Amino acid sequence: MRHTGIVILAAGASRRLGTPKQQVRFQQQSLLQRILYTAQQTTARPVVVVLGAFADTILPDMQDSEATTVINPDWESGMGSSIQTGVREILRISNHVSNILILLCDQPFITPALLEEMIGTHLRQKKGITACSYGGITGAPVLFHQKYFPHLITLGGQEGAKKIILQHPEDVSTVSFPEGIIDIDTPEDLQQLH
Repeated sequence: MRHTGIVILAAGASRRLGTPKQQVRFQQQSLLQRILYTAQQTTARPVVVVLGAFADTILPDMQDSEATTVINPDWESGMGSSIQTGVREILRISNHVSNILILLCDQPFITPALLEEMIGTHLRQKKGITACSYGGITGAPVLFHQKYFPHLITLGGQEGAKKIILQHPEDVSTVSFPEGIIDIDTPEDLQQLH
């Protein structure tokens, strides 16, 4: 049986926000707890959370979680290194994963139904990449077939998964996720959320 694993990226320093984004509260949960709970409501396993900045203060939030936590020592170099860290960890702990879903903890409106729709679309469309579309862009959450794992573990520095999406437009199917345009980068974003 082939499985879809999940990598949650939560390693950034939230410089524009000025407070650890991962611990921002929304509807009685931190953003990280919220995305973790969402991930665990799906059929996808294993779930790996990549921490970096503020790992010491965030780890206690992870106590009750069945997710695997990995710390990216190189988080300051950018998202590429966190994707690498998460994908390597999934492949280390499971040899049954044929797809990986990459989630960001700052998109508060991701739902289990959206993630299951992405997995279903991926299986039906037989494309190598299934991404979300919102606001005229194609982006996260994004699901990659295992043929892209070598690309994911060679991403560098500031490069995110978008680089791979742009390089292979003919192999991308999309799922509409209008709320995906809402992410938490600045104090203003946070104000609009509440």
